[in-house]
Amino acid sequence: MIRKLHHNAYRCRDSEQTRAFYEGFLGLPLAGTLQIEETKTGRSTQVLHTFYRLDDGSFLAFFEAPEPFEFKAQQDYDLHIALEVERAALDEMLAKGRALGIEARGISDHGFIESIYFRDPNGYVIELCAKRANHDAAMDPKLNGAREKLDRWTRAKDHEPQR
Repeated sequence: MIRKLHHNAYRCRDSEQTRAFYEGFLGLPLAGTLQIEETKTGRSTQVLHTFYRLDDGSFLAFFEAPEPFEFKAQQDYDLHIALEVERAALDEMLAKGRALGIEARGISDHGFIESIYFRDPNGYVIELCAKRANHDAAMDPKLNGAREKLDRWTRAKDHEPQR
């Protein structure tokens, strides 16, 4: 059975620029680095795999690899990484990001969380979010109708004209 998230891994342009953002700006300590010179299938490569520790013991990880990869500025709906913080950290980190010239947006009120957004050196959107008092109820499928809303969305989508 699945216990918890160990790590999410993403590509990065430059491991040091990525470290400066995740460790230097966000405060996530660099916890591990693996230099990969051969894949499990025996192919020669030069890849650096880095891991940044979150307080819960999980990690964000990155691969710097020589193979081509299309880095682009991601849209919030395409891909973003949301990290939980205390509410006071939102104001502090928003001001810190703006002072450093990092693209920063927020504070956005989503009803059950409040969020700020940054863009990392790889183009990924990083959301820092703080739970509101109603968070647990809002995320409880016994109370929030999550399955019914998904079913309603799916039925409506199935009846849309083909594009």
